[in-house]
Amino acid sequence: MKKIIIGLFVFGLTSQLFAQDPVEQLEEVVLVNTNYKYLRSTDADDLPIEVDQLQIKAANFDIKTLDIYQDEYDLYDVYFIIPDGRITATYDNDGNILRTAEKYKDLELPQPVLFSVAKRFPNWAITKDVYLVNYKESEKSKKMYKITLQNGEKRIKVKLDDKGNFL
Repeated sequence: MKKIIIGLFVFGLTSQLFAQDPVEQLEEVVLVNTNYKYLRSTDADDLPIEVDQLQIKAANFDIKTLDIYQDEYDLYDVYFIIPDGRITATYDNDGNILRTAEKYKDLELPQPVLFSVAKRFPNWAITKDVYLVNYKESEKSKKMYKITLQNGEKRIKVKLDDKGNFL
């Protein structure tokens, strides 16, 4: 009997610990990225994280937070810079990206590009590379790698697209 009373006493204490406030219903929040076309067009599988993060930063940038923002201006040029590269983005007064010019130096090259270069130039070493992206809202983005190859004293420059096709 003593055990039952102690058990009921402990049960009474613990049931008060689990008392909860009623669950509040929050309003639904919809997040919309107005520059999803830019992100979709410039997305590549093998890009370094720094490049992806810079592109996301450009896509999420709110032009209306600038000190110089005024509704009367039609276009705004904004520069995003990291040690490996830069993005020059042109926004309209609603914050939509109209075009970008991107340049990144000495990145880790994607596998299709490395494979194409190694196949066509087997004894050459890559000494320098530049990745260029040009995006326009009404067109497909253009992605190109400019690579400098060296074999002894010889140097050549080649251009490839992001799929490893020579241009």
